Amino acid sequence: METRNGHILTGILLASGGSMLWGVSGVIAQTLFENNVVTPAWLTTIRMTLAGLLLLLFNVIRHQDIFAVWRSWKTAGQQIIFGLAGLIPIQYFYFLAVHYGNAAIATILQFLGPIVITVYYVIFHHQLPSRSETIGMVLALLGAFFVVTHGHITHLAVSPALLFWGLMSAVAVATSTLLPRPLLPTFGSVNVNGWGLLIGGFAMNFIQPMWVGVPTLTPKTVLSIGAVVLFGTLIAFVMYSVSLLYITPTTASLMDAFEPLAATVISILVLHTVFTWADALGGGLIILAVVMLSISYRAPKRDEE
Repeated sequence: METRNGHILTGILLASGGSMLWGVSGVIAQTLFENNVVTPAWLTTIRMTLAGLLLLLFNVIRHQDIFAVWRSWKTAGQQIIFGLAGLIPIQYFYFLAVHYGNAAIATILQFLGPIVITVYYVIFHHQLPSRSETIGMVLALLGAFFVVTHGHITHLAVSPALLFWGLMSAVAVATSTLLPRPLLPTFGSVNVNGWGLLIGGFAMNFIQPMWVGVPTLTPKTVLSIGAVVLFGTLIAFVMYSVSLLYITPTTASLMDAFEPLAATVISILVLHTVFTWADALGGGLIILAVVMLSISYRAPKRDEE
């Protein structure tokens, strides 16, 4: 029993630690944008390219076959679509939301992604939501209302650009979750995400080449960009993936709540971001909603469809 409990605790610490690193990386990106060090597009390009290479190198070191996904036209196509339509949006749209607002609110809005997934199954698979899913969606919408209006229905408390890109990043969470599902059981999350990031990084060079707009490489800049790539992408992802060896995906997904919490706390303490009671209430409702959706998730039925 003690060993089993120890394994569960290890998994929870790994999953929550990875989520917190994701949240902190958003705050670091915010400092880079506020000081005009880099643009969201440039940071997305360099982050995806380097993180993709490092993830694939990680699997090479583990003696994994990183080229298996390319041996079939079907899986190769699915892999390319995932990189372009799944990972570019979730990375780029999130950074745009941070750029036009702050990491705390951007992360909270992105956390609406599971709601989008539930709506997707309702519309395209005609799967009616359960009672807890319905309550979760209502809570999420109410939370989003408080975040973007601060309770005043006649005006926005955030910029329209932040609201737009924040909601688009929530949609991107859905696409990046749904698109790789056929690939993950066969090729593994590290391979699929590694190639997806590398493909996305390559494609982002057509939007923002990594060799154009290179910032002045001061020690602080190098450390900040390195932290976003290494800790906020590579290490966070590996920690989260390893946690699945000890805990169920549902339990791991519940630890995602630490991402907006970490982004909010660090933003307040380090960047002195103003966080009102409405932001706290709205964020809390959204996190509660996602927890309810994670607990009520009906994987077998959905996977069959």
